[in-house]
Amino acid sequence: MKLLVLSCCAPCSCAVIQKLSKENIDATIYFYNPNIFPSQEYEKRRKEQKRICDYFSIPFVEGPYEPEKWEIATKGLEQEPERGKRCSVCFYMRLKQAAAYAREHQFDAFSSVLGVSRYKDLEQVNTAARQVWIETGKPYMATNWRKGGLEELRRSLVQELKIYNQNYCGCKYSKRKDEKENTNP
Repeated sequence: MKLLVLSCCAPCSCAVIQKLSKENIDATIYFYNPNIFPSQEYEKRRKEQKRICDYFSIPFVEGPYEPEKWEIATKGLEQEPERGKRCSVCFYMRLKQAAAYAREHQFDAFSSVLGVSRYKDLEQVNTAARQVWIETGKPYMATNWRKGGLEELRRSLVQELKIYNQNYCGCKYSKRKDEKENTNP
């Protein structure tokens, strides 16, 4: 099976990439993250994702960086909390782009690591993915990449490979929340 895996960042994907590599799964990592703010942060995450893909010999593909499309999609949801409606819209947008890429490039299915972080709701990601599957007909492989020792492996790889590990989800609203929490005594 030829699998496309949508990835948000190297820390969330590193254990999955190692697992796919060790199991000789025909997988490609797809980096489509128009939500990441600012552009310098996007560039750091992109470079780190590519470095980890190269390290484990897994193909890396970068989708377009389209922050303006993300802004339009999430307009009116600026005050939503993490795991709120804004995240659902963001997941849907990114998964739909991944499904389109998967269809265009003859992947059998697609998956994602969007639910790996403890800050994200895996069921929220899977709900968005099911909607995309219904709309596009491209099968989504819903996998809990936190289980089976992968969470422990992820933590270990982040340290061992000195992976850049950001302290916020990626969007400017989660960045602002993180900054507020770090400035309050």
